Amino acid sequence: MKNQELAKKLVSPSKNSRLEKFGKTITLLSLCLIVFIVFMILIFVISKGISTVTVNKVNVFSFLFGQKWNPSAKAYGALPMILGSFIVTILSALIATPFAIGAAVFMTEVSPKGAKILQPAIELLVGIPSVVYGFIGLQVIVPFVRSIFGGTGFGILSGIFVLFVMILPTVTFMTTDALRAVPRHYREASYAMGATRWQTIWRVVLNAAKSGIFTAVVFGMARAFGEALAIQMVVGNSAVLPTSLTTPASTLTSILTMGIGNTVMGTVDNNVLWSLAMVLLLMSLAFNSAIKFITREGKRNYER
Repeated sequence: MKNQELAKKLVSPSKNSRLEKFGKTITLLSLCLIVFIVFMILIFVISKGISTVTVNKVNVFSFLFGQKWNPSAKAYGALPMILGSFIVTILSALIATPFAIGAAVFMTEVSPKGAKILQPAIELLVGIPSVVYGFIGLQVIVPFVRSIFGGTGFGILSGIFVLFVMILPTVTFMTTDALRAVPRHYREASYAMGATRWQTIWRVVLNAAKSGIFTAVVFGMARAFGEALAIQMVVGNSAVLPTSLTTPASTLTSILTMGIGNTVMGTVDNNVLWSLAMVLLLMSLAFNSAIKFITREGKRNYER
Protein backbone atom coordinates (compact mmCIF):
# COMPACT_ATOMS: atom_id res chain seq x y z
CA MET A 1 0.00 0.00 0.00
CA LYS A 2 2.75 2.42 0.89
CA ASN A 3 4.50 1.70 -2.40
CA GLN A 4 1.29 2.34 -4.32
CA GLU A 5 0.69 5.66 -2.54
CA LEU A 6 4.28 6.67 -3.17
CA ALA A 7 3.91 5.79 -6.85
CA LYS A 8 0.72 7.87 -7.11
CA LYS A 9 2.47 10.86 -5.54
CA LEU A 10 5.33 10.53 -7.98
CA VAL A 11 3.00 10.28 -10.99
CA SER A 12 0.50 12.98 -9.93
CA PRO A 13 1.42 16.59 -10.84
CA SER A 14 2.99 18.59 -8.05
CA LYS A 15 1.75 21.94 -6.80
CA ASN A 16 4.49 23.79 -8.65
CA SER A 17 3.69 22.08 -11.94
CA ARG A 18 -0.01 22.93 -11.54
CA LEU A 19 0.87 26.56 -10.86
CA GLU A 20 3.13 26.60 -13.89
CA LYS A 21 0.37 25.16 -16.06
CA PHE A 22 -2.09 27.72 -14.69
CA GLY A 23 0.37 30.53 -15.43
CA LYS A 24 0.84 29.32 -19.00
CA THR A 25 -2.92 29.18 -19.48
CA ILE A 26 -3.42 32.74 -18.18
CA THR A 27 -0.57 33.98 -20.40
CA LEU A 28 -2.03 32.26 -23.46
CA LEU A 29 -5.50 33.68 -22.78
CA SER A 30 -4.06 37.17 -22.34
CA LEU A 31 -2.17 36.87 -25.61
CA CYS A 32 -5.28 35.65 -27.43
CA LEU A 33 -7.31 38.54 -25.96
CA ILE A 34 -4.77 41.13 -27.11
CA VAL A 35 -4.59 39.64 -30.62
CA PHE A 36 -8.38 39.50 -30.78
CA ILE A 37 -8.74 43.15 -29.73
CA VAL A 38 -6.15 44.32 -32.27
CA PHE A 39 -7.74 42.22 -35.00
CA MET A 40 -11.22 43.58 -34.24
CA ILE A 41 -9.94 47.17 -34.26
CA LEU A 42 -8.38 46.59 -37.67
CA ILE A 43 -11.54 44.98 -39.02
CA PHE A 44 -13.76 47.74 -37.64
CA VAL A 45 -11.69 50.65 -38.93
CA ILE A 46 -11.09 49.08 -42.35
CA SER A 47 -14.75 48.10 -42.78
CA LYS A 48 -15.83 51.65 -41.96
CA GLY A 49 -13.06 53.15 -44.08
CA ILE A 50 -13.83 51.26 -47.28
CA SER A 51 -17.51 52.22 -47.03
CA THR A 52 -16.58 55.45 -48.79
CA VAL A 53 -15.72 53.42 -51.88
CA THR A 54 -18.10 50.46 -51.60
CA VAL A 55 -21.23 52.27 -50.37
CA ASN A 56 -20.85 55.92 -51.30
CA LYS A 57 -19.04 55.19 -54.59
CA VAL A 58 -16.29 57.77 -54.03
CA ASN A 59 -13.41 57.21 -56.44
CA VAL A 60 -10.40 55.96 -54.51
CA PHE A 61 -7.89 57.87 -56.66
CA SER A 62 -9.82 61.13 -56.36
CA PHE A 63 -9.92 60.55 -52.61
CA LEU A 64 -6.20 59.86 -52.19
CA PHE A 65 -4.90 62.35 -54.75
CA GLY A 66 -7.63 64.97 -54.85
CA GLN A 67 -6.49 68.44 -53.81
CA LYS A 68 -9.80 69.86 -52.62
CA TRP A 69 -11.43 68.95 -49.30
CA ASN A 70 -14.94 70.37 -48.92
CA PRO A 71 -17.47 67.80 -47.69
CA SER A 72 -20.37 70.25 -48.01
CA ALA A 73 -19.61 70.50 -51.75
CA LYS A 74 -19.02 66.72 -52.07
CA ALA A 75 -15.28 67.23 -52.62
CA TYR A 76 -13.27 64.63 -50.75
CA GLY A 77 -9.63 65.08 -51.69
CA ALA A 78 -7.38 63.88 -48.86
CA LEU A 79 -4.02 64.78 -50.41
CA PRO A 80 -3.61 68.08 -48.48
CA MET A 81 -3.98 66.30 -45.13
CA ILE A 82 -1.77 63.39 -46.13
CA LEU A 83 1.00 65.72 -47.31
CA GLY A 84 0.60 67.89 -44.22
CA SER A 85 0.98 64.88 -41.94
CA PHE A 86 4.08 63.63 -43.74
CA ILE A 87 5.76 67.03 -43.92
CA VAL A 88 5.22 67.76 -40.22
CA THR A 89 6.33 64.26 -39.22
CA ILE A 90 9.47 64.07 -41.36
CA LEU A 91 10.72 67.58 -40.60
CA SER A 92 10.12 67.29 -36.86
CA ALA A 93 12.01 63.98 -36.84
CA LEU A 94 14.88 65.50 -38.83
CA ILE A 95 15.21 68.32 -36.32
CA ALA A 96 14.81 66.13 -33.23
CA THR A 97 17.28 63.42 -34.29
CA PRO A 98 20.56 65.43 -33.93
CA PHE A 99 19.47 66.80 -30.54
CA ALA A 100 18.45 63.33 -29.37
CA ILE A 101 21.72 61.72 -30.50
CA GLY A 102 23.72 64.52 -28.90
CA ALA A 103 21.90 64.17 -25.59
CA ALA A 104 22.24 60.38 -25.68
CA VAL A 105 25.97 60.56 -26.44
CA PHE A 106 26.45 63.05 -23.62
CA MET A 107 24.65 60.83 -21.10
CA THR A 108 26.33 57.58 -22.10
CA GLU A 109 29.79 58.46 -23.43
CA VAL A 110 30.83 61.95 -22.32
CA SER A 111 29.40 62.53 -18.85
CA PRO A 112 27.40 59.69 -17.29
CA LYS A 113 27.15 61.82 -14.13
CA GLY A 114 25.50 64.55 -16.16
CA ALA A 115 22.72 62.07 -16.95
CA LYS A 116 21.52 62.51 -13.36
CA ILE A 117 20.55 66.06 -14.28
CA LEU A 118 19.65 65.70 -17.95
CA GLN A 119 17.60 62.52 -17.72
CA PRO A 120 15.05 63.83 -15.15
CA ALA A 121 14.60 66.94 -17.29
CA ILE A 122 13.85 64.83 -20.35
CA GLU A 123 11.56 62.55 -18.33
CA LEU A 124 9.60 65.63 -17.32
CA LEU A 125 8.87 66.32 -20.99
CA VAL A 126 7.34 62.85 -21.32
CA GLY A 127 4.83 63.50 -18.54
CA ILE A 128 3.49 66.78 -19.95
CA PRO A 129 0.01 66.27 -21.50
CA SER A 130 -0.50 66.98 -25.19
CA VAL A 131 -2.96 69.78 -24.49
CA VAL A 132 -0.31 71.60 -22.48
CA TYR A 133 2.09 71.37 -25.42
CA GLY A 134 -0.70 72.75 -27.57
CA PHE A 135 -1.31 75.70 -25.24
CA ILE A 136 2.41 76.46 -25.08
CA GLY A 137 2.58 76.33 -28.85
CA LEU A 138 -0.46 78.59 -29.09
CA GLN A 139 0.90 81.17 -26.66
CA VAL A 140 4.63 81.03 -27.44
CA ILE A 141 5.48 79.37 -30.76
CA VAL A 142 2.67 80.83 -32.89
CA PRO A 143 3.44 84.47 -31.86
CA PHE A 144 7.17 83.78 -32.35
CA VAL A 145 6.64 82.46 -35.88
CA ARG A 146 4.30 85.39 -36.62
CA SER A 147 6.89 87.93 -35.48
CA ILE A 148 9.71 86.35 -37.49
CA PHE A 149 8.01 85.21 -40.70
CA GLY A 150 4.80 87.22 -40.71
CA GLY A 151 1.34 85.87 -41.46
CA THR A 152 -0.89 84.38 -38.83
CA GLY A 153 1.79 82.20 -37.22
CA PHE A 154 -0.37 79.11 -37.66
CA GLY A 155 1.04 76.52 -40.00
CA ILE A 156 3.36 73.59 -40.51
CA LEU A 157 6.36 75.36 -38.99
CA SER A 158 4.57 75.86 -35.67
CA GLY A 159 3.49 72.23 -35.73
CA ILE A 160 7.08 71.15 -36.41
CA PHE A 161 8.36 73.01 -33.35
CA VAL A 162 5.66 71.51 -31.12
CA LEU A 163 6.19 67.95 -32.37
CA PHE A 164 9.97 68.38 -32.13
CA VAL A 165 9.68 68.89 -28.37
CA MET A 166 7.10 66.13 -28.00
CA ILE A 167 9.08 63.38 -29.75
CA LEU A 168 12.49 64.45 -28.41
CA PRO A 169 12.23 62.41 -25.15
CA THR A 170 11.15 59.27 -27.00
CA VAL A 171 13.98 59.40 -29.52
CA THR A 172 16.50 60.36 -26.83
CA PHE A 173 15.67 57.50 -24.45
CA MET A 174 15.60 54.88 -27.20
CA THR A 175 18.90 56.17 -28.59
CA THR A 176 20.40 56.05 -25.09
CA ASP A 177 19.34 52.42 -24.71
CA ALA A 178 20.85 51.61 -28.11
CA LEU A 179 24.19 53.19 -27.16
CA ARG A 180 24.29 51.42 -23.81
CA ALA A 181 23.63 48.12 -25.57
CA VAL A 182 26.89 48.40 -27.53
CA PRO A 183 29.36 45.93 -25.95
CA ARG A 184 32.10 47.54 -23.88
CA HIS A 185 34.85 45.63 -25.64
CA TYR A 186 34.04 47.56 -28.83
CA ARG A 187 35.19 50.74 -27.11
CA GLU A 188 38.17 49.06 -25.47
CA ALA A 189 39.35 47.65 -28.80
CA SER A 190 39.04 51.07 -30.41
CA TYR A 191 41.04 52.74 -27.64
CA ALA A 192 43.65 49.99 -27.83
CA MET A 193 44.18 50.79 -31.51
CA GLY A 194 44.91 54.43 -30.64
CA ALA A 195 41.56 56.00 -31.46
CA THR A 196 40.46 59.10 -29.58
CA ARG A 197 37.22 59.32 -27.63
CA TRP A 198 35.46 61.18 -30.45
CA GLN A 199 36.73 58.74 -33.08
CA THR A 200 35.48 55.86 -30.94
CA ILE A 201 32.07 57.47 -30.52
CA TRP A 202 31.71 58.43 -34.17
CA ARG A 203 33.26 55.43 -35.89
CA VAL A 204 32.50 52.60 -33.48
CA VAL A 205 29.71 53.28 -30.99
CA LEU A 206 27.29 55.16 -33.26
CA ASN A 207 27.99 52.79 -36.12
CA ALA A 208 27.28 49.74 -33.95
CA ALA A 209 24.09 51.32 -32.57
CA LYS A 210 22.76 52.65 -35.89
CA SER A 211 19.93 50.11 -36.13
CA GLY A 212 18.72 51.09 -32.66
CA ILE A 213 19.01 54.77 -33.55
CA PHE A 214 17.02 54.26 -36.75
CA THR A 215 14.39 52.41 -34.73
CA ALA A 216 14.21 55.34 -32.31
CA VAL A 217 13.74 57.81 -35.17
CA VAL A 218 11.01 55.74 -36.81
CA PHE A 219 9.29 55.29 -33.44
CA GLY A 220 9.41 59.05 -32.95
CA MET A 221 7.95 59.57 -36.42
CA ALA A 222 5.11 57.20 -35.60
CA ARG A 223 4.48 59.21 -32.43
CA ALA A 224 4.44 62.46 -34.39
CA PHE A 225 2.27 61.08 -37.19
CA GLY A 226 -0.49 60.09 -34.78
CA GLU A 227 -0.45 63.22 -32.60
CA ALA A 228 -3.79 65.02 -32.74
CA LEU A 229 -4.62 67.63 -30.11
CA ALA A 230 -1.36 69.58 -29.92
CA ILE A 231 -0.90 69.79 -33.67
CA GLN A 232 -4.53 70.78 -34.16
CA MET A 233 -4.06 73.84 -31.95
CA VAL A 234 -1.15 75.30 -33.94
CA VAL A 235 -1.32 74.05 -37.53
CA GLY A 236 -4.20 76.26 -38.65
CA ASN A 237 -6.54 73.45 -39.82
CA SER A 238 -6.89 74.72 -43.37
CA ALA A 239 -7.51 71.77 -45.71
CA VAL A 240 -5.45 73.07 -48.63
CA LEU A 241 -2.19 71.96 -50.19
CA PRO A 242 0.68 73.41 -48.15
CA THR A 243 2.46 76.08 -50.21
CA SER A 244 4.94 77.08 -47.49
CA LEU A 245 5.82 76.21 -43.92
CA THR A 246 4.21 79.38 -42.53
CA THR A 247 0.76 79.19 -44.14
CA PRO A 248 -2.13 77.40 -42.38
CA ALA A 249 -2.38 73.73 -43.25
CA SER A 250 -3.94 70.57 -41.85
CA THR A 251 -3.12 66.99 -40.98
CA LEU A 252 -5.11 63.78 -40.92
CA THR A 253 -5.49 63.93 -37.15
CA SER A 254 -6.54 67.59 -37.07
CA ILE A 255 -9.34 67.05 -39.60
CA LEU A 256 -10.47 63.91 -37.78
CA THR A 257 -10.69 65.53 -34.35
CA MET A 258 -12.57 68.52 -35.72
CA GLY A 259 -15.02 66.68 -37.95
CA ILE A 260 -15.86 63.34 -36.36
CA GLY A 261 -18.21 64.85 -33.78
CA ASN A 262 -20.09 66.95 -36.33
CA THR A 263 -21.20 64.19 -38.67
CA VAL A 264 -23.93 61.55 -38.58
CA MET A 265 -22.91 57.91 -38.49
CA GLY A 266 -23.43 56.21 -41.85
CA THR A 267 -23.42 59.36 -43.98
CA VAL A 268 -20.80 59.99 -46.63
CA ASP A 269 -19.32 62.84 -44.57
CA ASN A 270 -18.79 60.43 -41.69
CA ASN A 271 -17.48 57.62 -43.89
CA VAL A 272 -14.78 59.78 -45.48
CA LEU A 273 -13.52 60.61 -42.01
CA TRP A 274 -13.31 56.90 -41.28
CA SER A 275 -11.34 56.58 -44.52
CA LEU A 276 -8.89 59.16 -43.21
CA ALA A 277 -8.67 57.12 -40.00
CA MET A 278 -7.95 54.00 -42.07
CA VAL A 279 -5.12 55.80 -43.90
CA LEU A 280 -3.74 56.87 -40.52
CA LEU A 281 -3.97 53.32 -39.20
CA LEU A 282 -2.26 51.84 -42.26
CA MET A 283 0.57 54.35 -41.95
CA SER A 284 0.98 53.44 -38.28
CA LEU A 285 1.23 49.79 -39.30
CA ALA A 286 3.83 50.75 -41.89
CA PHE A 287 5.89 52.52 -39.21
CA ASN A 288 5.66 49.46 -36.94
CA SER A 289 6.71 47.19 -39.81
CA ALA A 290 9.69 49.44 -40.48
CA ILE A 291 10.68 49.24 -36.82
CA LYS A 292 10.53 45.43 -36.88
CA PHE A 293 12.56 45.30 -40.09
CA ILE A 294 15.27 47.61 -38.75
CA THR A 295 15.41 45.66 -35.48
CA ARG A 296 15.77 42.35 -37.32
CA GLU A 297 18.55 43.74 -39.52
CA GLY A 298 20.32 45.07 -36.41
CA LYS A 299 20.25 41.63 -34.80
CA ARG A 300 21.71 40.09 -37.95
CA ASN A 301 24.53 42.61 -37.94
CA TYR A 302 25.33 41.83 -34.29
CA GLU A 303 25.39 38.12 -35.08
CA ARG A 304 27.84 38.72 -37.90
